[in-house]
Amino acid sequence: MLITPHFALEEMITSQVAAREGLDNTPTPEILSNLRLLCQVLEQVRVLFGRPLIVSSGYRSARVNARVGGARDSQHLKGLAADFTVIGIDNREVVRQVSKSDLAFDQLILEFDSWVHLSVSAAAPRREVLTIRKGTGYLPGLQ
Repeated sequence: MLITPHFALEEMITSQVAAREGLDNTPTPEILSNLRLLCQVLEQVRVLFGRPLIVSSGYRSARVNARVGGARDSQHLKGLAADFTVIGIDNREVVRQVSKSDLAFDQLILEFDSWVHLSVSAAAPRREVLTIRKGTGYLPGLQ
């Protein structure tokens, strides 16, 4: 089932951990609604770069989130966050360009220089940009 023209429900809920351990990662109707909002912003990221995105993590049930070591208050739990890369674009450049755009993101995080975390909010977005690297914790801005 497509949520938006380029993002399928399946890719937003797929989890290797859930599959391997037999954990349910089925979203509720409320979470599905949140995923629609998230995918609308991801569509805008796709347009910004003119390239496909590879989503490595979208919605996570509480059990899946705990098993992958996610934060207890992660927006992934609500279907409001995705970790992704843009094919052929350096992750640092993705953060730089998205942060300069008018996209309505809540948080944009360069995580370990390996992927980009983007979260959205139904309320006024904070447009907070952070960087995290091993041993540093979260640092403000693009570091």
